[in-house]
Amino acid sequence: MSDIRAIGRDRLDIIVIGAGVVGVSCAWRLAQDGHRVRILDKASDTATGTSFANGGQLSYSYVAPLADPSVWGQLPKLLTDPDSPVRFRPGFELFQYRWLAQFMAACTPRRAARTIDQLGRLADLSKQVLHGNAALSSLAFDWTQTGKLVVYSSEKSFAAARTYAEQQAANGTDKRALSAEACLSLEPALASIAHRLVGGLYSPGDEAGDTYLFTQGMAKLLEPGSILLGTEVTGFVRDGRTVKAVRTNKGDMEADLFILAAGIASRPLGSMLGLDLPIYPLKGYSATAPIGAEAAVPDFSITDAARKVVYARLGSTLRLAGAADLVGHSLDIDRQRTDKLIADAKTDFPDAADWDQSRLWAGQRPATPTGMPLLGPKGADNLILNTGHGALGFTLALGAAESIARHISGEAGGVDLSNWW
Repeated sequence: MSDIRAIGRDRLDIIVIGAGVVGVSCAWRLAQDGHRVRILDKASDTATGTSFANGGQLSYSYVAPLADPSVWGQLPKLLTDPDSPVRFRPGFELFQYRWLAQFMAACTPRRAARTIDQLGRLADLSKQVLHGNAALSSLAFDWTQTGKLVVYSSEKSFAAARTYAEQQAANGTDKRALSAEACLSLEPALASIAHRLVGGLYSPGDEAGDTYLFTQGMAKLLEPGSILLGTEVTGFVRDGRTVKAVRTNKGDMEADLFILAAGIASRPLGSMLGLDLPIYPLKGYSATAPIGAEAAVPDFSITDAARKVVYARLGSTLRLAGAADLVGHSLDIDRQRTDKLIADAKTDFPDAADWDQSRLWAGQRPATPTGMPLLGPKGADNLILNTGHGALGFTLALGAAESIARHISGEAGGVDLSNWW
């Protein structure tokens, strides 16, 4: 970052590549510091990719990575069971196998504990920013602040989860282990799964909301003309260790600083700068259905650890999201996957929503093997990465933006990006 600080002025010309929740959050935060910010995205609107219809979770206290020691015991099922929540379909892309090998290497207690600690600090910072800014907290995005309940159907899984919860509690996170009876008392809508419920973890500070609406609302807080849609980045103009401009279908665009926040597209874009970013798309699905009987709708955001799905009320709808498939880059909806999700929803929350009227969606989470996003300067003196947030983009976006803003200004606070790697 020496070149940026050597510019010697407070107001920088910054280009953010990516108009999802991560990119727009970063642009908004940098604009707060007085920088001139432009967002480039080849899409026709903001938040039309991974941010569009994801699980909507603001999981400040539940940041356990997919790379967990328990994966080793589940590996046969993950590789062979078509109904497994996590599925691997071998392809012809060497990077898929390299990513999977790195992922398995990260499935250790030590690595998972470190990831939980770092993500927890970043998530807590996100919450502080959202709650501390009147403009953000006033956005209409079906925001609920009732808390989150993660329910378990296996004593072994519940015991392992309690271990992580105790680690987080030692660092100040409010996460409470509940018996099955206490879960049912807290959330009566769980009665239909009482037969398989062994316990749960309740996080009263967790929240939910519509990521698409949040991103759209935040975009309106930016200066008119700041978001250049239909603008595809096709390359970079470099001068030694400095990026001078991005090449786009609308011509070259110069700036003082460039931030790569393009989700799964960050890998091919990064390769244009000589970066080998370990980002692979984890495909997931959601179903958004009209609310049914009010009494049957969970008051809390629910995560079913056994099925690896989440439920969140968003206005007059109930959103169900789940699955993590390493199956390549296709966004086609796999009806076997969505049929299974909806069939389980009809069993677990039969009256909560009209599941037959579900709007189906598929998205690709930009995942790193460890579950840690790629944040901070990399590859050039005036390039900052803000990508690879996996399933936690909504949760971590504001914390990542705050940390990047403080890094650029040299202010204390936020997450120390100089030690992030």
